[in-house]
Amino acid sequence: MNTTENHFVCRVCGGTAAPTGAGTAHRNHCPHCLCSIHLDETPGDRASRCGGVMDPICVWVRRGGEWAIIHRCRRCGVLHSNRVAADDNSFRLLSIAVQPLANPPFPLDYLSRMEDK
Repeated sequence: MNTTENHFVCRVCGGTAAPTGAGTAHRNHCPHCLCSIHLDETPGDRASRCGGVMDPICVWVRRGGEWAIIHRCRRCGVLHSNRVAADDNSFRLLSIAVQPLANPPFPLDYLSRMEDK
């Protein structure tokens, strides 16, 4: 991500992102594709030397109902949780959320066999 005055151009999709509209003064991922860059060791420290692309791999719900995105670094594999921003792509968030249901770790016909018991 190329940053200028808190705005950046996403390295993955080329979309422009800014804190305005995010519901926060800090933006750490692209609102279009939801990707990020591995910049931090702990939130906000900018201490990571990795710089790899962070892919959104799942969403989870924090205590209180707030959604967050789990990002995994393509380069080093580290996982980070980031709050969902107000202007994040809703379709992309939902497609990540339903991924486990669309591709369960067992054959779907197993459910009908369980129903018969």
